[in-house]
Amino acid sequence: MINVLIVDDAAFMRLAIKNVLVKNGFMVVAEAKNGQEGVEKYLEFKPDVITMDITMPDMTGIEALKKIREINPKAKVIMVSAMGQESMVKEAIISGAKSFIVKPFKEEHITQTILKVAATS
Repeated sequence: MINVLIVDDAAFMRLAIKNVLVKNGFMVVAEAKNGQEGVEKYLEFKPDVITMDITMPDMTGIEALKKIREINPKAKVIMVSAMGQESMVKEAIISGAKSFIVKPFKEEHITQTILKVAATS
């Protein structure tokens, strides 16, 4: 079973992603509402995959991605972005994100992306 950490400042988005993942057999080990909390939860739970929103208060998803990649260069982070954030997605990929999902997303796109990223070494 693939363990996932969901990082997003919008509670409804965390719930939507969690519902999709649980329904499809993933284990959501933790949720975080900003980048700082995401880094803390990463250290505590060591998930297989992290879904990370880009725009969040306190610490952005890109800053959190960089911190997590400093801790573990092999960490598997998938950025979740809204339409129109292409430049930030490019920065995230350059910073080590393994993939990205654009909101609004399709259920099968989330699950396929996580399965694909989890299978990489």
